[in-house]
Amino acid sequence: MRQRPAGSVDDMSPKLLMAYRVVAVITGIGLIALVCVAMPIKYVAALGGNPAPTAVIGQIHGYLYMAYLVLTLALAYTSRPRWSLGKALLVALAGTIPFAVFFAEHRVVTDARAQTQAPSPLG
Repeated sequence: MRQRPAGSVDDMSPKLLMAYRVVAVITGIGLIALVCVAMPIKYVAALGGNPAPTAVIGQIHGYLYMAYLVLTLALAYTSRPRWSLGKALLVALAGTIPFAVFFAEHRVVTDARAQTQAPSPLG
């Protein structure tokens, strides 16, 4: 049986990765709802010009984005090799661009799976 070095992706909690995935998807959906539904309702008079949906969905997205940032930083710190500052920033910023969070989540999961499949340098 191959042994992984301490701190490898195997040591990274699968629960942390799953929490990141869930929060990333919910954050992405919330951002799309904010940009594609709430903002048009707020600014298009034909739709009522109502700012309430923007306030509610925007606040929910804000809280979800904070959770997304915390989980992103936790993953960046616990994964081996650790993420570069640029990668961590790009993944964090993906939560502010509609649809980008889905691509970032996919890339993070793909990288994590590739790390678990990689042979250990310790044999």
